[in-house]
Amino acid sequence: MSTPRISLALVLHNHQPVGNFGHVFAANHDAAYRPLIDALERHPGVRLGLHYTGPLLAWLGSERPELLERIAALVARGQVEVVGGGLYEPVLASLPERDRVAQLRRMGDELERRFGRRPRGAWLAERVWEPSLPGSLADGGYEWTILDDAHFRAAAIPEDRLWAPFVTEDQGKRLTVFGTEMGLRYRIPFGTVDDVIGYLRDHATEAGDRVGMMGDDGEKFGAWPTTWEHCWGSGRWVEGFFSALEANRDWLATTTPSAWLDGHRPVGRVYIPTGSYAEMGEWALPADEGAAYGEAIHRLADEGRPEVRWMRGGFWRNFQVKYREINDLHKQMLRTSAAVDAMAPGPVREAALDHLHQGQSNDCYWHGLFGGIYIAHMRLATAEHLIAAEDAADRAAQRAGNAVDGIVAADLDLDGSDELLVRSPGQIVALDPAEGGGISAWDLRAVRHAALSVLRRRREAYHAKLIAFEQGGGDPAEPGEGVSSIHDLVKVREAGLADRLVVDPRERRAGIVRLLDTGVTPAEVATARAADLGSVADDAHTILSTGDDRVVLGWSGLLAGVPARVRKSYAFTGDRSAPAIALELVVANEGDAPIRGRLAIEWPLNLLGGGGNPSAWVEPRPGERVRFDGEGEVAATETVRAGNDWIGAAIALAPAPAADVWWSSIDTVSNSEDGFERTHQGAAFLVSWPLELAPGADRTFRLSVHATLARDRAVVEGL
Repeated sequence: MSTPRISLALVLHNHQPVGNFGHVFAANHDAAYRPLIDALERHPGVRLGLHYTGPLLAWLGSERPELLERIAALVARGQVEVVGGGLYEPVLASLPERDRVAQLRRMGDELERRFGRRPRGAWLAERVWEPSLPGSLADGGYEWTILDDAHFRAAAIPEDRLWAPFVTEDQGKRLTVFGTEMGLRYRIPFGTVDDVIGYLRDHATEAGDRVGMMGDDGEKFGAWPTTWEHCWGSGRWVEGFFSALEANRDWLATTTPSAWLDGHRPVGRVYIPTGSYAEMGEWALPADEGAAYGEAIHRLADEGRPEVRWMRGGFWRNFQVKYREINDLHKQMLRTSAAVDAMAPGPVREAALDHLHQGQSNDCYWHGLFGGIYIAHMRLATAEHLIAAEDAADRAAQRAGNAVDGIVAADLDLDGSDELLVRSPGQIVALDPAEGGGISAWDLRAVRHAALSVLRRRREAYHAKLIAFEQGGGDPAEPGEGVSSIHDLVKVREAGLADRLVVDPRERRAGIVRLLDTGVTPAEVATARAADLGSVADDAHTILSTGDDRVVLGWSGLLAGVPARVRKSYAFTGDRSAPAIALELVVANEGDAPIRGRLAIEWPLNLLGGGGNPSAWVEPRPGERVRFDGEGEVAATETVRAGNDWIGAAIALAPAPAADVWWSSIDTVSNSEDGFERTHQGAAFLVSWPLELAPGADRTFRLSVHATLARDRAVVEGL
């Protein structure tokens, strides 16, 4: 009788997002990427697949080219298979088909240029699968991809059949799909080496026709909290594992996915419904349902209940419902993609296309344990590339004699009702009459900055874990001893975070008008405890007129219980170096009683001021600068300025008549691989006046918001 045999295919996915800090790239290189290559060179008998995303490849090429040379040598000797995918790691399902295929082909070109071989397999960002993807991947030049065990459970494939790949298709275009075997994923690298080897031995067969696929993040091998010491330090887990693989090579062969397919056929056909990895399904749900789902699935799993296999959670696209900011970013991406696609071929279009593709990097189009849309600097970087691409397309259209400036009504967020899109040489503005007549986007073209990219403070399902931790006496701490899955760790970066949880009553938009109580305090406004004396901030506004650079909106209802009317006029002026928005309010009392309160206009700004960034500032008085992520107030002022010298933008808020201006940092509390932390998402400015309006009277208030921009990045790039 022959010795039972089995093969193991490891594929490690290494990724850093577009816009991440250089020191983060470097830290992950030192903790995980380089040590793995060191280990592979010490163990030439270990074969595996490696996936590096476009942003990481670009950084390595610029900052650590020697590592790429070492990887190329491993590829040349057949020890490593390089895996492709979308160049800038987009969720392919969220893209127009033309961009799906273009991103896939560009990655193939890049890997062939760097390593001399075109990839046959594609890593699927966040394992987000939709049934149309086989055609996209096939058209992009790929033969196979890797999904999770959860995908196959949803297709009624038992776990014990995941020791071989399947084939699927769409519209007659075929794709081979491997499933990451759950037992391997949980054991590597968190189990003991003997346990992993024993688990593989238990699943070996005399025919040797099984392959264990384990595709997972490369960062879990040293860069995740607690894993460096376990993998490379005193634990030396990887060294022990690779040594064990070589010592058992008589029955345990390491292979690459393509090498396995060269000698074996898929074992069956499968049609997989929409899905991602298990945690993503939980994160995509609304907070209440996410908490209930998480509790239910963990309870059923602990009880060993068989029905847990059919629990799937939410649908990835519903992040566009859960977070207005994600939906706005996604629809901006779709609009920009169409504009770039319409450009004439040439170097300018190629540059615009690269900006578009960078703006499709997946990280800010969802939110879970790893931050996503909550990470402000990456959110701004994503928007920066979309602004650059759309600006290049608009400038090309203007040069071709096709005017794009002006105001158009269009369903920008695809919610079934029209918004207003304002284009001028210096700015792009999105205005939503249906939600308080507020401005949801103010993009400064020359510096490529999304000035209104702030984030609404929301309740998240994981906040319950933070509250329980702090109520139980938990203290801020560094990672403890031992090793745990990143999903099981509970840490806090500072004490009292539960007390900082705030829920904003509405979306963050500029130009929102509010009537507040006369005794309201800045602290009450900052913590969303200031009650509105009327619904003007939330109600739909009527479009009274539009022109080339002007919009007039109207509202009528009750202010402080008195019938009232508000006429709101926006004028969009200025050039590329000095775009401006002028807001004029006329408030009329149409009742029989006076209206008393504090009339206020909200104007949030994001100038990347988190962590006391010295480049970002507020200037409440000429010559006096304070940190942008603080709080403050100035009474009866005619101008307050804010800016960021690194961005090259200064923004002045000039009320007339003179007004009180309050500002405070918009801080969210979110969970990440480093623990629960407070993140600066922008600053909320409130411009307000005491209001005493007699029956039949009206008053006019004005707020001019104008930017001064120090550079034009399109000119620098020749776009």
